[in-house]
Amino acid sequence: MALPQCRLLSEDDYLAFEAAQQMRHEFVGGEAHAMAGASVRHNRIVFNIARRLDAVASGTPCLVLMSDVKLRLEAGNTYYYPDVMLACDPTDNDPYARARPCLIVEVASPGTSNIDRREKWAAYQRIQTLREYLIVDQDEVRIELRRRENLRDWSLRSFEAGEVLELACLDDLKIPVDDIYRDLPPV
Repeated sequence: MALPQCRLLSEDDYLAFEAAQQMRHEFVGGEAHAMAGASVRHNRIVFNIARRLDAVASGTPCLVLMSDVKLRLEAGNTYYYPDVMLACDPTDNDPYARARPCLIVEVASPGTSNIDRREKWAAYQRIQTLREYLIVDQDEVRIELRRRENLRDWSLRSFEAGEVLELACLDDLKIPVDDIYRDLPPV
């Protein structure tokens, strides 16, 4: 028996489809991909990061957005749902998506780690406004910070328990790594 042929979606088709779904789908190269649910550990890490960012972003033009807001890339050919985004451009004001964040955070699980480090990283580094990309490991206390050093070069630094993460995107915010992993259930 032959598999049914898949039709590539246009951006408009994807957006109409996604608006009618209860489950979220990322959109890459004309294909919609269902997203799996998150673990409690994943959810707590996202909350801990967003809470710290929001405390500092209050009163600035920056918005802390969590995993239900889409990131629009490549003229609408790609949409992702980052775990956390910090968007500071007031002209970037679509009610359901952002295109010009300065910080993106992905919480990596064993099932998403390769996508976060390869596919998404390749796409994210083309965002001109992006200054920092964090990959936070869900099951180990380990964070990777990729920071734009100039128009084309990026640095990579890893952080572990006991260290302090500094984010330039929001007034050199300092977050102890231990605070990001606070109050998590065991693996």
